[in-house]
Amino acid sequence: MIPALLGIIIAFSITAVSIVQVTTNNFFVTGNIVKSQQAFNVAESGLNYYLWHLNHKATDYKDGGTTPTTPDPNLGYGPYTHTYTDTTGKNQGTYTLWVKPAGAGSTMVTVRSIGVAAGSNIKRTIQAQIGSPSFANYAVVSDVALWFGNTESASGPVHSNQGVRMDGSSTSTVSSANATYVPSSQIGGNGSTSRPGVWCSSSVTSPTDCNTRSKTSWTYPVSTVDFNQVSSSLCAMKKVAFTDYSNTSALASQANACTQEPATRTNAYLPKRAASFSASRGYLVVLNPNDSYNLYNVNAENDQLSPYTSALTLQLVANNIALPPSDVLFAEDNVWVLSNPNFKGRVTIGAGRLASSNSSTYANVVISGPLVYSTKDGSDAVGLVAQDSVIVAPYAPPSSGSFNFEVDGALLAQTGSVGYPGRYKTNSNRCTRGWTNSNQQMTFYGSVASRQTWTWTWLNGSSPCGDASFNSGNGYVSGVLNNSTQYDYNLKYAPPPSYPITAGYNILSWREILTKP
Repeated sequence: MIPALLGIIIAFSITAVSIVQVTTNNFFVTGNIVKSQQAFNVAESGLNYYLWHLNHKATDYKDGGTTPTTPDPNLGYGPYTHTYTDTTGKNQGTYTLWVKPAGAGSTMVTVRSIGVAAGSNIKRTIQAQIGSPSFANYAVVSDVALWFGNTESASGPVHSNQGVRMDGSSTSTVSSANATYVPSSQIGGNGSTSRPGVWCSSSVTSPTDCNTRSKTSWTYPVSTVDFNQVSSSLCAMKKVAFTDYSNTSALASQANACTQEPATRTNAYLPKRAASFSASRGYLVVLNPNDSYNLYNVNAENDQLSPYTSALTLQLVANNIALPPSDVLFAEDNVWVLSNPNFKGRVTIGAGRLASSNSSTYANVVISGPLVYSTKDGSDAVGLVAQDSVIVAPYAPPSSGSFNFEVDGALLAQTGSVGYPGRYKTNSNRCTRGWTNSNQQMTFYGSVASRQTWTWTWLNGSSPCGDASFNSGNGYVSGVLNNSTQYDYNLKYAPPPSYPITAGYNILSWREILTKP
């Protein structure tokens, strides 16, 4: 019996040891799982922290510090390590951040967060794309109602805070902040009939048939777009322009920086031309194909003349001025702009007399000729931000003959309108010139954001009106009847430098990184 008893004891002993080992291993594995999840949670808190940080300091990629001067080419600025404590004050671990801005005016930032659980060396790494939408997220966005006629087309997202009549073709979403609205006769209604937030006229059957077209991308109501954000953005652009050069940099940190009006001209800042304001005085900026611009004083304008060399009284200031380091040019006066012949580079031009609260002295940006990129791959971009309006001058298109007049850029009017004027500035009783032939085309490539109206075409009725051109189907027309508005999708997350944003930063995408940096 003794050998049998010993065998039973040995068997029970082996079983007990195995149970202890399995239990110990389970405790160890469970502990690692807990610590691994804890490390993941800590890493996630690091992303949330930097999302909060960017919403308070949008251009700070160094975690509130000044180092390193040169970012890591793969990971960006860092490492920045923080201890994470929970709501009870208990230490849950540390997260280490790497922050990499996309550059070139993009609102996107790549943030990598490496979490380590307290009392463990277990790490989890999460990487996120954080970005902020800008006004350049739309082909056309307006605070008032929009009307695309059947000779007009839109490529890219269109939004109105009031409503949209879309008789022309569209290739993307068309949205309105209202479920219904009452459009006036100037924007496609009769002033009394309520219409859906986005609609088309059933009488329009060509070239796009309203009755059979797809309307699945028409959405309403949606959230409004806040144009009040532009005011602070113009102020921020002015500070950026001050910062670029030593003789104005001290002004950028002053509490009243945005109302400062130095007489000093730099590559980034253009002072006001005179104490008194004139809508026909300011600067002409001619953008060159080598990251530079030519600058002229504009002393007078007669917009009934053509081309711009006849319409504007000019005085050369300098040629081939290098674009500033920030690629932001701010003028304390009106700005006229065109390209010579195509522009290569990225620049934002802001125009505003920010020391004045009188809307009659607000500055405009006037497109006085073709404004064309060298390439359309995102490497070239022009932002035009006006305190009042962005205007395509009556003398900007060719005066006659066959043409395809092109304007490329992200255009934004803080308080006024974007588009072609229906009346001359020098004679408000006279309709501006029009082009109605099928071989006279206008192509807009970029983005339009307008507080007030937007249009490249005005329909003036059946009676002769100044220099308007007659078209049998539309009556007398000012502007280019046959036009297309094409959205530059490169602007979605790479808008022009310091271009105004419409909302705070959000996490666009994230993933876990299984390799260590």
